[in-house]
Amino acid sequence: MVSIPEKILDSPPPQIPIGVASTLMERRPDVAATERAIAAANEQIGIAKAAYFPTLTLSGTVGFVSTNLAKLFTVPSLFWAVGPQLAATLFDGGGRKGQVRFSQAAYEESVATYRQTVLTAFQQVEDQLSSLRILQQEQATEAAARQAAQDAVDIAVAQYQAGTADYLAVIVLQAALLQAQRLEIDILTRRLTASVLLIEALGGGWDESQLPSY
Repeated sequence: MVSIPEKILDSPPPQIPIGVASTLMERRPDVAATERAIAAANEQIGIAKAAYFPTLTLSGTVGFVSTNLAKLFTVPSLFWAVGPQLAATLFDGGGRKGQVRFSQAAYEESVATYRQTVLTAFQQVEDQLSSLRILQQEQATEAAARQAAQDAVDIAVAQYQAGTADYLAVIVLQAALLQAQRLEIDILTRRLTASVLLIEALGGGWDESQLPSY
């Protein structure tokens, strides 16, 4: 049997600094993944452009006087050895040019995805910071209301014990106090939840000292 001891929920949320560095969000898995996708797409552009050039081993031992392209095609015996590779690069029906354009389009798409991911991360962080600020104000107001209800109960109990008030007044004021306590706990719960969501939105908290150093 699992037994969980009762505990009054009165611990405040962790203290959040006034300013939160945007670099903290670089730890988010979605931001990191889209950032690496940009790097990979950028590499593909270079690979596609490199395909314009034939893979040849040039050496002075084959008797070339010049590495001029025209010279290369005018030597029949050597054209048979290296010409087909070169011709495939030059006369491929625009295939390599299309591959470059495809790689560039993929890169632009990855940049757009990254931009949207970062903007979404900013929005999530800002939403939780705003929620925490508003909830903190609400809890301060509700704490004052709960204290006023407690004072009213204390006065009613003292009057009842002195015989100047009936117990019904005490019960009514105790019910109002209970409602105020429940509202205060509800606000505190929402503040704690918003703190957890903020930690998630930041990718692991707001302590800049925990950022990895590169």
